[in-house]
Amino acid sequence: MIQGYASLWGVADLNGDVVAKGAFADSLRRTGARGVRMLHQHESRAVVGVWDEVIEDERGLFVRGRIADWSAEARYAQALSRAGALDGLSIGFRTAKARRDGRLRVLSGVDLWEVSLVTFPMLPGARFRPV
Repeated sequence: MIQGYASLWGVADLNGDVVAKGAFADSLRRTGARGVRMLHQHESRAVVGVWDEVIEDERGLFVRGRIADWSAEARYAQALSRAGALDGLSIGFRTAKARRDGRLRVLSGVDLWEVSLVTFPMLPGARFRPV
């Protein structure tokens, strides 16, 4: 099991995107956690586990899931995670609603497709840990 935050409310990522609280609500209402894929490094061919819980809380988008052992890529991600060499999270999405605020893009509606385990997250605070 792993858990962490894939997104944090009101914090700009390295690309200038800021996610507003509630941005994932409609998407999660439609798909639930089962509609969000766990990938390795945003590779669609590298499904490495499943998210059991994907919820918005007071801090951001909280995720909890299991890295599987069903493929070489999954076992690799699992080994990296256990060793502490892989602890970043990154979201894959389509923007449903956004506005500009200076150099920032404030996302208020997001269709969430996947949450990836990544080496270098675009949002430095988006991290997971084994539980």
